[in-house]
Amino acid sequence: MPNMTLSVPRELHRIVKQHNEIKWSEIARRAMWEQAKKVQLMDKLTENSEFTEEDVEFLDHKVKEKLLKRLSG
Repeated sequence: MPNMTLSVPRELHRIVKQHNEIKWSEIARRAMWEQAKKVQLMDKLTENSEFTEEDVEFLDHKVKEKLLKRLSG
């Protein structure tokens, strides 16, 4: 299995070092798998899309605009 090196903030490193009873690499591996599954699903859902990046940004803006109005009012 390949290895990875991660950079983490000092505070996180301090906490991890204080709790060596926890299998931190397993926690990181599971979190990465969860994110990878989401990315794969997104790739599958969009593989035949004809939307351009500009189309996506436009729709994103419109959806956020409507949500802001809905939540504000």
